[in-house]
Amino acid sequence: MPRLTDDFVPATALSNGHAQTFFAALRRKPVRPPLTRRRFDTPDGDFIDVDVLQGDTHAPTVLLLHGLEGSSSSTYVSETLRVLAERRWNAWALNFRGCSGEPNRVAASYSSGDTRDLAFLVTQLPGPRFAIGFSLGASVLLNGLARLQVPLDAAVAVSAPFQLATSAKAIDAKGGFGPVYLNHFLPSLKRKALDAAQRFSSVLDAEAIAAVTTIRDFDHHVTARVFGFSSAEDYYARCSTAPVLGDVRTPTLIITAEDDAIAPAGALPHDVNEHHALHVLRTKHGGHVGYASGSVLAPRWWAEHRAVEWLAARLGG
Repeated sequence: MPRLTDDFVPATALSNGHAQTFFAALRRKPVRPPLTRRRFDTPDGDFIDVDVLQGDTHAPTVLLLHGLEGSSSSTYVSETLRVLAERRWNAWALNFRGCSGEPNRVAASYSSGDTRDLAFLVTQLPGPRFAIGFSLGASVLLNGLARLQVPLDAAVAVSAPFQLATSAKAIDAKGGFGPVYLNHFLPSLKRKALDAAQRFSSVLDAEAIAAVTTIRDFDHHVTARVFGFSSAEDYYARCSTAPVLGDVRTPTLIITAEDDAIAPAGALPHDVNEHHALHVLRTKHGGHVGYASGSVLAPRWWAEHRAVEWLAARLGG
């Protein structure tokens, strides 16, 4: 599909990617609509918690997938739920395993390539079936669409890390804002992994986890171990979405920013616009799951609105 026109205008004073990312993380505080939590037992003996927005009976249902160490309470998920509630659409906001406030029952929690729960839930969604993924959740979504052909009518991937090794290096960078991103993600990842090591000592090495100081090392000692990869590098190579985007058959909007420090648009393959199912909205600004437009005093969260508007257009309005 032809590349879509970049119509994102950043809020004044927020043209820097880091500023977009941090401002959104701190300032975006939407009022969440009423939700009902449902617990699903999974085929592997674990469980997942899903927060459900009840809309009109025949309205679409949107599955929402959050990012690394987020949850259904992440502000970008909450804003999307608010936008969907205005349309009286239905939504299922998935909490990845270990992200709903209760440890999961198996050693493997979640990863960028873990499509178990996406595949499990999609077939149970009332139709029409849509999905929106953010960051790691966008990676899970694209992997499910490309590798499993999960049965969705349309999907949106926001700030997806197309090359996992690139994203890990950005978070682990010693200079610039690398330490800020690392300190945001790593402590909670280690805390959960150390708890899991007490329960699954035959799989996880608590001493090695305690010594981890980078995302790469966490993925080497935890993610790779529980998901059956030989190393972090093996995990990155086999779960990155850039090599498989051409296998996506479902109409999919990709929203990606050139100034995203964690998941840059430059990691997209050069031939991405040749694939008929992919609609690429590559913006100059936006940061990582930022996309604050309007003004700093009255921001509008552009990506969440743009994602829902695009899905609505698949229905004809």
